Amino acid sequence: MMNKQAKKNYIEEMKKSFSSNNSVMIAQYQGLNVNELDELRKKLREKDIIFKITKNRITKLAIKETPVKGLEKYFKGPTAAALSSDPITTAKILTNFAKSHDKLKIVAGFMDGKVLDQKEVSIIATLPSLEEARAKIVGILSSPAQKLVSILLAPGSKIANLARAKSLKN
Repeated sequence: MMNKQAKKNYIEEMKKSFSSNNSVMIAQYQGLNVNELDELRKKLREKDIIFKITKNRITKLAIKETPVKGLEKYFKGPTAAALSSDPITTAKILTNFAKSHDKLKIVAGFMDGKVLDQKEVSIIATLPSLEEARAKIVGILSSPAQKLVSILLAPGSKIANLARAKSLKN
């Protein structure tokens, strides 16, 4: 049991954590063993994502004064929060982990000032991450200029070939 000072410290820490991160994903983990939780934490930590198992009653008090206050109703049962600056990567890791560990249930999220339900979080998980999107753009931009020129000239060359074929027939 926490004493009053420990509760105040916990609340202040949670306020800072929830206020300083762009995204929050809420998951229930009932039934996961310690090894599975450690595995999930490791995957999240590799991408600089904080995974906190929360004390619901105290966390509800902490988030009342933060931008994520709309998530208050989702803190029921064994709950954990994944906090990060990259909602897409967080959603991807949690969704992929939940596919192989059916005990993990993603219940809600928060991104860009909006509370997300479970379906919206799973949709976000299908989006390309910032790194993937950058790689696609670089790939497009680095394709040889010759391909671009041939695409642009293709309609003109077809017309020229048709005109040549027509002139050869006559």
